[in-house]
Amino acid sequence: MATLVAVVRGDGTVLFANSALEDAVGLSRRSIEGASLLPLFAEPHILRTALDGARINEYAALRYDTRLLRQQGEALPVHVVLAQTDVQDEFVVELLPLEAQTRQDREERLIDQAQANKELIRNLAHEIKNPLGGIRGAAQLLEMEIDPQLKEYTRVVIHEADRLQTLVDRLLAPHRRPHMVGDVNIHEVCERVRSLILAEFPRGLKFVRDYDTSIPEFRGDREQLIQAVLNIAHNACQALAQRIEAGDAQLTFKTRIGRQVTFGKQRYRLALDLHVIDNGPGVPDAIKDRIFFPLVSGREGGSGLGLTLAQTFVQQHHGLIECDSVPGRTDFKILIPLP
Repeated sequence: MATLVAVVRGDGTVLFANSALEDAVGLSRRSIEGASLLPLFAEPHILRTALDGARINEYAALRYDTRLLRQQGEALPVHVVLAQTDVQDEFVVELLPLEAQTRQDREERLIDQAQANKELIRNLAHEIKNPLGGIRGAAQLLEMEIDPQLKEYTRVVIHEADRLQTLVDRLLAPHRRPHMVGDVNIHEVCERVRSLILAEFPRGLKFVRDYDTSIPEFRGDREQLIQAVLNIAHNACQALAQRIEAGDAQLTFKTRIGRQVTFGKQRYRLALDLHVIDNGPGVPDAIKDRIFFPLVSGREGGSGLGLTLAQTFVQQHHGLIECDSVPGRTDFKILIPLP
């Protein structure tokens, strides 16, 4: 278990401690078990009060935040869950590092956000599509009737209607196209994207490949995954424009196997952990929390659809895309469950 767990008596004596707790505090299990759990906390009196309340059945479970003391390093902020077991005077103390809890909350928000975006896009695109056809048709009929000198205006209407139609088609593309499932080698996907990127940016860009070749094939839609990785990599290259001009731009593809990975509310034994890392200026703070929203772009003239579509494609593989960005290093991480 990745969660820190101890089983204690009502007086705080530890009956059992798992290896995760042992690693976190920097003490052997032998030295933890049989001793009191209270001294391991920055505010031991809170746990003492909680155990006293649990012993007289004031509550079945209690939650609170505190800090876990470690032999080396700073105290670890944790969320404590104290619950009674079926055995008299025995309690389970579960400790969730607040960093992990924050990450889980963020992932759940991303999943909910992506689902809401998908519904919004689909409904909005359908609502726009029908009037667009009427506008274009009316402009074509009008063009046949009016003075030739005024046809310039109808052509603008037709051109803009076509541009909006293209945008709507792009919005609807992930929902229209059937999911073509087959065996996917993620490194073939990465190499395909790499060749496309280098064809467009042949100079000034250093491409680094850091692959774990032991990653197994998995069932998925190869074309969708190519498009998802390409959208992320292409965005990165556009953000690297100044560094490409200077000749010191770098884009890294890094693949690893994640073990016992939790994203959303689901835990997976194995997961693909693919990183697309660039040394660009980073995602602007103003849009950091909204980069996966449709029509949000940090670039002049950008459509704001690339990351939205990438997130949609990865979610169709039961996965998730996360972003960690600071000036000089932006890391888009794609997580997809493996068999």
